[in-house]
Amino acid sequence: MFGLSEIAILLIIAIVVLGAKKLPDLARSAGKSARILKSEARAAKDAEDTEGVEPRATYQVRPTPPGQDPERTS
Repeated sequence: MFGLSEIAILLIIAIVVLGAKKLPDLARSAGKSARILKSEARAAKDAEDTEGVEPRATYQVRPTPPGQDPERTS
């Protein structure tokens, strides 16, 4: 896609246009935006995966009465 020289040229242009003081704030806000986008995409995928799936049945374990072998069934 982009090589190292193209990225370096873009960074130099960004420093000239935006100024060195605003560049860290811009990078920080871009990182926050990317994190939010990633979490929203993950939430949408999880919602899509669970859509239409019935919840699993839960089983209750009954305690074995005293004096009975739990592996023997009558």
